[in-house]
Amino acid sequence: MDIQLDPARDDLPLMANTSHILVKHYVLDLDVDFESQVIEGTIVLFLEDGNRFKKQNSSIKEACQSESNKACKFGMPEPCHIPVTNARTFSSEMEYSDFAICSKGEKDTSDKDGNHDNQEHASGISSSKYCCDTGNHGSEDFLLVLDCCDLSVLKVEEVDVAAVPGLEKFTRSPELTVVSEEFRNQIVRELVTLPANRWREQLDYYACCSQAPGCGDLLFDTDTWSLQIRKTGAQTATDFPHAIRIWYKTKPEGRSVTWTSDQSGRPCVYTVGSPINNRALFPCQEPPVAMSTWQATVRAAASFVVLMSGENSAKPTQLWEGCSSWYYYVTMPMPASTFTIAVGCWTEMKMETCSSNDLATEGPFSPSEADFRHVGVCSHTEYPCRFQNASATTQEIIPHRVFAPVCLTGACQETLLRLIPPCLSAAHSVLGTHPFSRLDVLIVPANFPSLGMASPHIMFLSQSILTGGSHLCGTRLCHEIAHAWFGLAIGARDWTEEWLSEGFATHLEDVFWATAQQLAPHEAWEQQELRACLRWRRLQDEMQCSPEEMQVLRPSKDKTGHTSDSGASVIKHGLNLEKIFMQVHYLKGYFLLRFLAKRLGDETYFSFLRKFVHTFHGQLILSQDFLQMLLENIPEEKRLELSVENIYQDWLESSGIPKPLQRERRSGAECGLARQVRAEVTKWIRVNRRPRKRKRREKEEVFEKLLPDQLVLLLEHLLEQKTLSPRTLQSLQRTYHLQDQDAEVRHRWCELIVKHKFTKAYKSVERFLQEDQAMGVYLYGELMVSEDARQQQLARRCFEWTKEQMDRSSAQVVAEMLF
Repeated sequence: MDIQLDPARDDLPLMANTSHILVKHYVLDLDVDFESQVIEGTIVLFLEDGNRFKKQNSSIKEACQSESNKACKFGMPEPCHIPVTNARTFSSEMEYSDFAICSKGEKDTSDKDGNHDNQEHASGISSSKYCCDTGNHGSEDFLLVLDCCDLSVLKVEEVDVAAVPGLEKFTRSPELTVVSEEFRNQIVRELVTLPANRWREQLDYYACCSQAPGCGDLLFDTDTWSLQIRKTGAQTATDFPHAIRIWYKTKPEGRSVTWTSDQSGRPCVYTVGSPINNRALFPCQEPPVAMSTWQATVRAAASFVVLMSGENSAKPTQLWEGCSSWYYYVTMPMPASTFTIAVGCWTEMKMETCSSNDLATEGPFSPSEADFRHVGVCSHTEYPCRFQNASATTQEIIPHRVFAPVCLTGACQETLLRLIPPCLSAAHSVLGTHPFSRLDVLIVPANFPSLGMASPHIMFLSQSILTGGSHLCGTRLCHEIAHAWFGLAIGARDWTEEWLSEGFATHLEDVFWATAQQLAPHEAWEQQELRACLRWRRLQDEMQCSPEEMQVLRPSKDKTGHTSDSGASVIKHGLNLEKIFMQVHYLKGYFLLRFLAKRLGDETYFSFLRKFVHTFHGQLILSQDFLQMLLENIPEEKRLELSVENIYQDWLESSGIPKPLQRERRSGAECGLARQVRAEVTKWIRVNRRPRKRKRREKEEVFEKLLPDQLVLLLEHLLEQKTLSPRTLQSLQRTYHLQDQDAEVRHRWCELIVKHKFTKAYKSVERFLQEDQAMGVYLYGELMVSEDARQQQLARRCFEWTKEQMDRSSAQVVAEMLF
């Protein structure tokens, strides 16, 4: 490897040598064992060497825009089931002691290639002895480097794809009559480049190849962050086997998966989207440029449901009594980090009736015919694209399923289930074609560390969104739906540019939610201005409480998107636990997009956004791709010296609050909803100042009914008061039924309880810390900083109750606060 890593830093290493060789497809064949808390089995990688895919990538746009190229027009995938039997039947029983691949060389302790020794090596090669060599010179063997961590790799072998009947037709060279490495590699080259209208046939061949026998063990080695594989005598990526099978096991402590219990006390496991992504779930190529497809067969006890990123709504197939198999596939190339799996005793819920009045079918930004004039051009690599399918472009509500533990079915029926159709419809009315053909929604266990997470075809939501009415549930649902376009269908080429995902989702959630509620334009404007006010307050807090270097949205500046010669890179601050709990990239990104939308006007901006989606779906982008295209759509008179460089300087490459945002907030008038809150705050301050015994003629204050966001703002203003009496706090709780409000409101209420040591309501804090773990980490700090013995005891007691089940990163941060 040609990248230097400092193990003392908090940067996340991406080790895979994607400039030399790319994984085009993964076939996973896995067993989930809850007793040992291990997922084990095989993964087959279908590879393409660098010379070939570099040529392909350079000519994609020209090819897609050519009149003679019909590759972008093809049918849509239909759900299908390809039963994949266990790959073990095609390989002799593995006796690991029998395949001592090579003797272990003396380990080079200088760590000169940047890898850290984890003192746990399987039989294999010493990584320091061999280096990557893609030329046809030199004597070293080529190394395939995969991102891998917290995995037990047991065996690596070449797959004999030539043994699969019918695949010989993929060899074009008549002189290749003898089965050889070149013969097998040519089969794989032709298989991975089949045109998109043959996707079904391609999946069948992938499945058959994944079950083919092995034809030779490969040498391998592991270190802290990678798996390195070589074949003796294969000196270039072109010579390296293009289909390999890896036998491996996850570890219970692996950071890519969480083994826990659901709210009904049943065991479950799910991927966490942690800083290390999926490298502790399967060996893979983590850099975003490694776009691949996948298919997976997952076996578990018959009582479990397996949910996964997949285009098909999988159903279980009984293999034998007590064991079921689930099969999923994806035909749209995606980064391996987007692969998601969840296995548990989930219950599927269905809506009994769906009134047409519940659905918002036409929003203020409904796509016009003009928006689709560029629909015939796709600039991405070839795959069965929904943007090319007439029925998909008009499908407002994609098929969806909702899963949850049985004890939460009632809460889901009351709120979540009825909100999904109007929110999906609203998103379609704003952005057009849904990039993905279906959606599963899962209410994850209480220890899930955020309110939601979006992946292809599947969305995780926290139980915290289910309480207190529809507002928090609706806004979070809209946020995650927005990620289908920004974050998934259009991804960031450099993960440090998170604003390209989170900023867009935060900006769009307000628009989607206003459309889903069918609000009048002025009402929608008022609610969005109120949310901007709340976000402004949060951004100011973040700037005061976070290190300056963590406030920059584009920390790599000119080197954003750059990698080493091998394709390896690091993600700045990617392993910093503090970053996980920061919202700077959400908030600054949101305010930048809001600033730009105001320059264009909403109608022009959202028309541009639809055009941008049609241009860049299926691709990875950098900030300049969006900004350059946007500026081309801003009339000269509205630009006012706006340029990509100015936006970089003001918004993306500086810490602190951007100057244009400071000017806007100073000059902007408060919206009506915020003014109403200020009036209510004044009343509460008067109540708090009154003596305990009031005069008889003194009139009672009459308080207005407030929206959830107004309640949040009210409580934030009251948090600024030096003292609030227990009587005032009790009246506040009774007036707004605070214990029954949504989690955002209850969080502010808990802060008030802690600040003013309102002991009568400590049970509300205990409940929040246990049931709303997605939001409770900050409260632990508030309890400890007060230096009140009773509050510190409360914090430690709650942590003792929850620490075994708590998300690892959250538990680590809380432990540092408490001890």
